[in-house]
Amino acid sequence: MDSTPALDDEVVLWSAPLAERAGRPLLVLLHGYGSDEQDLFGLVPHLPSEYVVASVRASLAPPFPSPGFAWYPIEGLDGRSAERVTDAAARVIEWLDARTEAARIGLLGFSQGAAVAMQALRLDPERFAFGINLSGYVTPGAMPGDAVLAEQRSLPVFWGRGARDEVIPEPLVAHSIQWLPEHVDLSGRVYPGLAHSVSEQELQDVRVFLEKQLHRDTPTPEATA
Repeated sequence: MDSTPALDDEVVLWSAPLAERAGRPLLVLLHGYGSDEQDLFGLVPHLPSEYVVASVRASLAPPFPSPGFAWYPIEGLDGRSAERVTDAAARVIEWLDARTEAARIGLLGFSQGAAVAMQALRLDPERFAFGINLSGYVTPGAMPGDAVLAEQRSLPVFWGRGARDEVIPEPLVAHSIQWLPEHVDLSGRVYPGLAHSVSEQELQDVRVFLEKQLHRDTPTPEATA
């Protein structure tokens, strides 16, 4: 299996120039399968202005004729494998380590990007202040940060999904329903009538969640020891 390539910093979309990012919380957007960095960046006007937003592009190209980019394959024997999701999450963390010194970082992903966001939280839970899972899932299998997450159950995660979403396989939804409340401080909603997309009501709920995170205290090393 080929390793997932590193993220391309040249195509990252930022909501603020470098000179205006210091001291502000960072929200990283991870798009869905077959999309690109332009997609979720359209949400920026609807999000709290206190955040610096960075929308990154996945580094894999899905098979023809699918457009856009992918975080991991969904087809073949390797499709949706935990190893590939973890590999994509590791690339996100590597990019963050090289690109930002923000003290508070949150991840917002849609569909496949949400699965990568949840996996990144599990790889390095102390690296992130919160996570937002839109129409995504938690990948089955053990991860390094699971024990810490389960012990504390304090990492805020918002999970929104449509009641008519037929894209995410039901076993993955069922696994996420069980896993998330056992490991994180979970909030969210199932939206009646919504398919595999984001509604206006869901976007309003995301904004409320993000505003709440602005008022959470940043834990000190002594408090987390």
